[in-house]
Amino acid sequence: MKHTPTVGFVSLGCPKNLVDSERILTQLRTEGYQIVPTYNDADMVIVNTCGFIDSAVEESLGTIGEALKENGKVLVTGCLGVKEDEIREVHPGVLGISGAHAYEKVLDQVHQHLPPAKDHNPFVDLVPPQGVKLTPRHYAYLKISEGCNHSCSFCIIPDMRGKLVSRPIGQVMSEAERLVKAGVKELLVISQDTSAYGVDVKYRTDFWDGRPLKTDMLKLCEALGELGVWVRLHYVYPYPHVDKVIPLMAEGKILPYLDIPFQHASPRLLKLMKRPGQVEKTLERIKSWREQVPDLTIRSTFIVGFPGETEEDFQQLLEFLEEAQLDRVGCFQYSPVEGAAANELPDPVPDEIKQERFDRFMAVQQKISAQRLQAKIGRTLEVLIDEVDEEGAIGRSYADAPEIDGLVYLNGAEGLQPGDKVQVIIEQADEYDLWGSVI
Repeated sequence: MKHTPTVGFVSLGCPKNLVDSERILTQLRTEGYQIVPTYNDADMVIVNTCGFIDSAVEESLGTIGEALKENGKVLVTGCLGVKEDEIREVHPGVLGISGAHAYEKVLDQVHQHLPPAKDHNPFVDLVPPQGVKLTPRHYAYLKISEGCNHSCSFCIIPDMRGKLVSRPIGQVMSEAERLVKAGVKELLVISQDTSAYGVDVKYRTDFWDGRPLKTDMLKLCEALGELGVWVRLHYVYPYPHVDKVIPLMAEGKILPYLDIPFQHASPRLLKLMKRPGQVEKTLERIKSWREQVPDLTIRSTFIVGFPGETEEDFQQLLEFLEEAQLDRVGCFQYSPVEGAAANELPDPVPDEIKQERFDRFMAVQQKISAQRLQAKIGRTLEVLIDEVDEEGAIGRSYADAPEIDGLVYLNGAEGLQPGDKVQVIIEQADEYDLWGSVI
């Protein structure tokens, strides 16, 4: 028997990286490569890296080292790939390096070091229409664009992934349709800046299913809302046109869920971060959104300990939390990222003060989160089942994105499968999760 070339694959970092990995794996499978789960069974290993913050760089370099030790033939791609010199200094033995979403270069390097089988028959190694997916069958990430036009002082994503490049809306919708036909019950819309979708192509008209559609966020949401599945929006900047999407949530076309990275609430700090900074208007808009959609869930992320942050700045942030009453919040202590403009700012915050502010921030937000979840006790929510175990089932409501938000535990539930949608009456809550029973 002729040997089928085998590839091991490690995907690190965010959902956007995961989608890049899915695309590379789909092409490899199409060309007859077999994807294997262990170093020993692989003829070659590809590591898709993250390079956003120092800890991610360390993890990526450590994973490359492990792959070299266990296998020896390693290709590196992803965000850290833009720092080729840094990778080669630590790991001179890697066979090839490419940057984020450099699909063709990765495949060229694979062909160079591990040619495909000459007798590969594409009609035998069939790849499903939706491609290779690394998520469970019932949900999938839908990436609508690459890159970012912002120049936030703490971030180097534009250096790693380039400026905004929107995918044609017809292409995005065709992919979404294929995913739904394959059994996906939830589409998670991702990009670096979902609100900016179409800006780079001046909202060019494209076609889907014979219909003209403008390449913009509202038209995309309207079209996705026709597919009859959960549609969840991530990485939404609060531009004015986001207001136009709220009625679609009120009508049940897309989930009443917004993931908006506010980052801070002090106008002075936001200016240093090079972020939008009209905090009063932001609070007014949150109030307006909730008047239209009382069930709206807002998730956000914040940075404490940014250079120059004073106690007064931090107090403004805590006051914003109290007033905004956000449902889901992540908090990061500022850490310098190599190449970021913020590294040059004066007045760095000592680590012990960063930690103290982080602890105070989380104490305030946990109280808010607990109160908002307590208010759901007695309500009936639709829950999408993710996992079934010996204790029952675990799922998520409309308010919960996979892997970053809370869970709904259904202890004692029987006869359920991942991907099922069930009506659940909520009986208990803590700071993050809910417990309930299937009706």
